[in-house]
Amino acid sequence: MADVIQLQFFKKSIHEYAIGYHIKSYCHISNGKISKNGEVLFSDDSEEFPAFIKAAYKHFETDYSKFFKMDNLSKLAFMGAEVLLKDNNEENTALVLSNSASSLDTDRKHQDAISDQSGAYASPAVFVYTLPNICMGEISIRHKLYSENSFFIFAEFNPHLLSDYANDLLETGKANEVLCGWVDYDKGKYDAFLYVIAKKGLLPFDTGELTKLYRTK
Repeated sequence: MADVIQLQFFKKSIHEYAIGYHIKSYCHISNGKISKNGEVLFSDDSEEFPAFIKAAYKHFETDYSKFFKMDNLSKLAFMGAEVLLKDNNEENTALVLSNSASSLDTDRKHQDAISDQSGAYASPAVFVYTLPNICMGEISIRHKLYSENSFFIFAEFNPHLLSDYANDLLETGKANEVLCGWVDYDKGKYDAFLYVIAKKGLLPFDTGELTKLYRTK
């Protein structure tokens, strides 16, 4: 019985802590601010998300015209990844993202279009974003990533499951680094917390540290 308990504890330890890995960098986007590693890089007084994210795009001199065709969720995830991956040359960077609203913001627009009695039809430009994982495709194209990616739907930020998944990717050699986190957009409200896990970094990679960073906005 004691051996079973010790084995369960060992498994828990492996899942909660990626031995030898660190939080390389992290980014927050919420309440009109974008920060990296705790330092505010950009702030804007715009009350509406479209105006705020457009101002951020210009501030960071992001030369990527396709940005303006994206839905709000993809713009949010894209900008967070831009802050963290702009100078990152690691192509084997996996993406493991999550949120609570899925792609509801775009789903509603698509539903409105196909329910319109005036004879309007569904827009391909809207329909293409009716899956939350499309934002990872936009990030992969931008940063030339050809690695694993997964998108999870949780009621709230779940560092335990994200860490388990990232650990598996790193320890099995499927990725050298992992961009993880939370990117949620619904009804004009937005919240993003993204972080890169790598062999070298600023902070130890464990769920307690991630929870603390997420709550410190």
